[in-house]
Amino acid sequence: MFYKTFSPLAALVALTKLASAADLPRRAYTPPPPALPAFTWAGPYFGINAGYITSTKDAVTTVGVLPLNNGGVTGDRPGTRALPRDGFVGGGQIGYNVQLTPSFVVGAEADLAYTDLNRTRSSTGRLGGISTFRQMGNALGTLRGRVGYAFDRTLVYGTGGFAYAGETYRGVFQTAAGRPSFYGSSSRVETGYAVGGGIEFALPTDSAFNIFHTNAVTLRGEALYYDLGRRTVPLVAVGPGVGAYAARFRNEGVLGRFGLNYKFGS
Repeated sequence: MFYKTFSPLAALVALTKLASAADLPRRAYTPPPPALPAFTWAGPYFGINAGYITSTKDAVTTVGVLPLNNGGVTGDRPGTRALPRDGFVGGGQIGYNVQLTPSFVVGAEADLAYTDLNRTRSSTGRLGGISTFRQMGNALGTLRGRVGYAFDRTLVYGTGGFAYAGETYRGVFQTAAGRPSFYGSSSRVETGYAVGGGIEFALPTDSAFNIFHTNAVTLRGEALYYDLGRRTVPLVAVGPGVGAYAARFRNEGVLGRFGLNYKFGS
């Protein structure tokens, strides 16, 4: 008898609970936040750079003999004189990267920079003649390939390719009496190569350097060695004299610089 009474009562309690649950407000479904896209180094970019540049082959060498009938004295021609140059370098760059795998990045870059590479050096020969040499460089550009390995937002890379620079060379010899005797000058674009490497880092969106507050801003440090070869400048007789000798200049150096890039497609 008890069982028969309990069964309808249990069923009534269960139905009451179900009805009460149906009257409760439903909890709204909250979708998970969208996944952040992975950072990519792929795409075009442009930026600015600034740093320090110095020559590594710092000597000018002369060859030939000063003829006696032009006021020169045999043995008074300078042999080799130091002509070190260093200064500021600053300019801009533009490039494009392709990210072949999550870690392997290749690309190409062109840059052009102002260089403060100007130096004048005078020396007096053992017999009193004065030789003055001047070498000036006001621009350096490169067109290079890049190969790098990415650690997410950090890229370590090597680079190398074509280099060119505007250079002016000048030399003059004066006799012990101060009369110009030989003179030569040349201005041209020199070509050669540049190699080096660097490290680049995608700045956080809240960085003080990231004025755009996006993943598109990167900061880099880079070092390059360049070799633009040698240049021989004839120094010919001035006035009624005859004869000539030559000065050989070198164009090699290193530079270190920091750069800031804005990358499209991040």
